Amino acid sequence: MAKRFHHFKGNELSRSEKIERKVIQMLLDSNLPDSKRDSSIIWEIKHISGCISLGRILALKRNLDLEICDIISSLHDSSLIVSGSYKEHAKKSADVAKKILQESGEFTNKEIQLIITAIANHSAKNQIDDPYSEFIKDVDVLDCSLYQNSLDEYTLTKSPDMLKAYENRLKNVRKELGLPVDNPWRGSE
Repeated sequence: MAKRFHHFKGNELSRSEKIERKVIQMLLDSNLPDSKRDSSIIWEIKHISGCISLGRILALKRNLDLEICDIISSLHDSSLIVSGSYKEHAKKSADVAKKILQESGEFTNKEIQLIITAIANHSAKNQIDDPYSEFIKDVDVLDCSLYQNSLDEYTLTKSPDMLKAYENRLKNVRKELGLPVDNPWRGSE
């Protein structure tokens, strides 16, 4: 029997939808003002939503577990909700994610470990890890590259070697998805 799409209302949400809703609600309820954040709450909502959508495409392309990828995408920057800081945010986000997943009571220890490993690894764009870590690194870079001035931001905040790693990763994922690779940074044309 067909069911109407819920638009994230009610209690009949999947595990990944519950996590998505929780993360966005945490941002909406945050008392930490933008003036004390490295990024705005609006950016975090846009980035999480963008990563979830792009992540679904990349997960399908790579034949990865879609639900696990949704959850990784939702939680990969979760420490920013609490602290507002990018300092060591990958490791700190893994800690926040672990707590959220354990409190939900809906995930096995194996699933939690897979998710938090990917989150903890996602800032290391210059190294190769497991498929789910690689997934979120690529999704993160791809989403960020689609915003105006993203290349300028990375040029100002990343070392030249790390910037090169971001760009190589971005070109590879764009090629994988059949997108142009000559000028991968939106707003740098």
